[in-house]
Amino acid sequence: MARLAFMGTSEFAVPTLRALAGAGHDIAAVYTQPPRRSGRGMKRRPSPVHQAALDLGLAVRSPDSLKGGETQAAFAALGLDACVVVAYGLILPAAVLEAPRLGCLNLHPSLLPRWRGPAPIQRTIEAGDAETGVCVIRMDEGVDSGPILVCRKFPVAADATSGSLHESLAVEGAGAVIEALKAPLTGPPQSDRGLCYAAKFQPGEEILDWRRPAVDLERLIRAFSPRPGARFRLAGEAVKALAAELGQGSGRPGELLSGDSLTVACGDGALRLTRVQRPGRAATEGAAFLRGARIKLGSLLA
Repeated sequence: MARLAFMGTSEFAVPTLRALAGAGHDIAAVYTQPPRRSGRGMKRRPSPVHQAALDLGLAVRSPDSLKGGETQAAFAALGLDACVVVAYGLILPAAVLEAPRLGCLNLHPSLLPRWRGPAPIQRTIEAGDAETGVCVIRMDEGVDSGPILVCRKFPVAADATSGSLHESLAVEGAGAVIEALKAPLTGPPQSDRGLCYAAKFQPGEEILDWRRPAVDLERLIRAFSPRPGARFRLAGEAVKALAAELGQGSGRPGELLSGDSLTVACGDGALRLTRVQRPGRAATEGAAFLRGARIKLGSLLA
């Protein structure tokens, strides 16, 4: 068993932390981002990894940055074999990368080199990729560019959302990290062939542009589900589109094509919105929303 540090923050990292502890590895310290204000009352709350580490009885460190000399010295003093990094959210300086005897490992939720960057799950769905997976790499100073140690592949379900794929990849990734630690931490260098950059979504990308093909908008809705939710405007309200399927018919982009279902004409084809949510309301089926909103056939959605 190896002496490790674990670095992670989001819920995605929790299965890997639990798997490492369950496998008997000596986890000297868990690094996570400091508690953030959230929820009602904006109280400071520990990250999911912080809470999981406390539940496991592990020591937790939450520096604002890893760039300080004292922080780096304290990390080096742990005498680590390796460090496992999963959805941590802070940059690891060279001094941190080089401190563990065998280096630092990172779990990445896509098939590298495709979709390097911070939003690989969402971009995988948006692009309509038929296959995805997880890769464990030995980290270097580049962005997701280190040698690949373990790679596991599986198909993307036709109805996959970023939420469902996030859960599947988190579980699969935990097993991949355990597998990587059983072998020498060496692997072939990555090629840049087929490289894409999975950029964070920018404000405005969640707005449904009905001039686009229906197939693109259906993927966008799944990529934004459950958060932050793709949106369209109706009577001045920003309505979330939570689920959709390809529909029948054609018309002006944004035109309501059916009085029985929330089917909207797109630049190419049509989209049937099967689940939507108005601000401050519970989510509802598209047909029920249509009855309540009293939208006339032929109306244009913005």
